[in-house]
Amino acid sequence: MPALRSILIWAALCLAIAAPLGIAAASPLLQWRDPVYIIAGFAGVVGMALVLLQPLLAAGYLPGLRINRSRNLHRWTGAALVMAVLIHVGGLWITSPPDVIDALLFASATPFSLWGVIAMWAIFATALLAFLRSRGALRPRLWRLGHSALALIIVIGTALHALLIEGTMGQISKIILATLVIAATLKALGDLRAWVLLRRPQR
Repeated sequence: MPALRSILIWAALCLAIAAPLGIAAASPLLQWRDPVYIIAGFAGVVGMALVLLQPLLAAGYLPGLRINRSRNLHRWTGAALVMAVLIHVGGLWITSPPDVIDALLFASATPFSLWGVIAMWAIFATALLAFLRSRGALRPRLWRLGHSALALIIVIGTALHALLIEGTMGQISKIILATLVIAATLKALGDLRAWVLLRRPQR
């Protein structure tokens, strides 16, 4: 039974990631689009999939991975997420610089741009915190509190960005993936007891 459970968990995860990618690849919205635009769009879908993986790896939920290995993969997946965001934004910049400038200045008329930029800066801030933590410049309690808060911002921003945009993923797959991302993050934060950091120490 444990082996079957592990297979089912990995199969469900693969399906949750592969389905949006497959739907995006078959989307009619990609017709007549430049390759740069297509790459940028797929980088966004990959980025959302990586956001799903992050809490699963941080909390050690994936069977067959020891916690140290899982958290090491969490760090590498975080780096991959930064790269996916850079490719996503960079590709959109090449295809339409004015739209990206408006988004970065929070002047865009489209709400999804606002949430996407908020999530982007939260991802970059998390990467900066991770760098400072690796250099010993942050205390563990401050690191965990900041990391947890930024994770919530990333998840909320990413989910709203995906749900509000008329993109290639398909409405149902977006809703399912966004729900999984939010649920996994909330469960991981709860299980890791990040909320304890907000409590005053007992005397």
